[in-house]
Amino acid sequence: MQPTNNFNELGLEPTLLSGISELGYHSPTLVQKHSIPSLIKGQDLLVQAQTGTGKTAAFTLPILSELNLKKMMPQALIIVPTRELAVQVAESCKKYAKPLKKFRVIPIYGGQSYHIQLKALKQGVQVIVGTPGRLMDHFRRGVISIESLKTVILDEADEMLNMGFIKDIKWILNQIPHRHQIALFSATMPDAIKKIAKDYLKDAKKIHIKPDKETTNNIEQYFINIPNNEKLRTLIHFLATEDIQSAIVFVNTKNASSEIAEKLQSYGYTAAALNGDIKQSIRKKILDQMKNGSLDIIVATDLAARGIDVARISHVINFDLAHAKESYTHRIGRTGRAGRKGKALSFVTSKDHRLFNDIKATSHGSITQFKVPSLKEVKENNLRRFSQKITDIIQDNKELSPYYKIIDLITHENKCSLKDAAAALIYLNQQINPALENMNTDYEHGKNKKNYVHENFKAKKTTNFKKKRFSSKKTTNFSRGKRNHK
Repeated sequence: MQPTNNFNELGLEPTLLSGISELGYHSPTLVQKHSIPSLIKGQDLLVQAQTGTGKTAAFTLPILSELNLKKMMPQALIIVPTRELAVQVAESCKKYAKPLKKFRVIPIYGGQSYHIQLKALKQGVQVIVGTPGRLMDHFRRGVISIESLKTVILDEADEMLNMGFIKDIKWILNQIPHRHQIALFSATMPDAIKKIAKDYLKDAKKIHIKPDKETTNNIEQYFINIPNNEKLRTLIHFLATEDIQSAIVFVNTKNASSEIAEKLQSYGYTAAALNGDIKQSIRKKILDQMKNGSLDIIVATDLAARGIDVARISHVINFDLAHAKESYTHRIGRTGRAGRKGKALSFVTSKDHRLFNDIKATSHGSITQFKVPSLKEVKENNLRRFSQKITDIIQDNKELSPYYKIIDLITHENKCSLKDAAAALIYLNQQINPALENMNTDYEHGKNKKNYVHENFKAKKTTNFKKKRFSSKKTTNFSRGKRNHK
């Protein structure tokens, strides 16, 4: 029988269906069509599906549909690799369960007070979403009741493997001796994940959602062979020539995320670092700003980027190539979501060639070599954007009359032409926002190519974008500020 194209025919509780419809969901995705009916029937599942295919709803909706809301005890346990994903999945549960009365879910993860989590568990919850380490702590304390637990979900299992959590997962699964349903979801299927499935899943239904042509074509994939000391300059040129709504720049260390975010800010971009040192409350503010358009670029490590789901992300840049080929799939899956187009660019240094060849061999869709924008192209693009902004202001009938008086004052008192006045105003604009222009001018006038980016990368911290912007204290504003100039 062919899977249905209607949520009403998947076997979900009618109460849930009204909430799904209100959220604007009308047709289930492929992974939802194949997974939801099987989970409702109580089958074990082994699901391979890429990030951004609707996996979260594929397991949360059947869980919610089968809950006994009169019983305030854990009935489903969802294990995820990071605190960020734990919070996101818990929020999704709340969103989908809006029509359900007396529903309670708790995210459990390291970095949050034990007191908060213990209090919530004592009050009673039906769904627990947690990271392996903190879940183990609570199991050892004996505060997680397993008496009514009937479903366990392993989400992003390959990421948990990469992060070294497989032994922890086995330990947790061994704490639940009675028969229960297990569903394992993973973007890739390494041998270690297959072994987990063989050892713990019973007569599991295997579901493999292959990216269809449309999904693959949603993300244009590119790479650049590049020396390490040319990365920053190339990143700035790329950002200057692309029509970017918002972007994630991936790096491999916490320090790099903070340093590159600062450099991007100094070049006039609204950017913020996202790494393991950022508190959850600050992370939420960063993502909220990304969603509402007041922040354009996040510079993130793999761990911190887990669970990011922002529809307006148009570009993913792998400033540092991921250590594992599986992580490449997760990274580029941050763009091209919900049917939108996206672009992914990877910087490949000489030491990355072997790993990158593995990525190309296993990646869906072709990865094309990208031509680095020239300095001339960057300047032409900047001029084109600046010209378009002026045209838009004129065409939008902005109230310009006060500024006409200023122009009249300048031209009459100084006896200069309108052309001279306009040129001077453009010059002043570049003085206020000089970063890219200054960088290009310096580079053009003979800065040594080898040393230029390295010197600029490690050196100057701009006065208004100090490291405290990335601390846990009052870091609510990541918007562009003014800079002081001589």
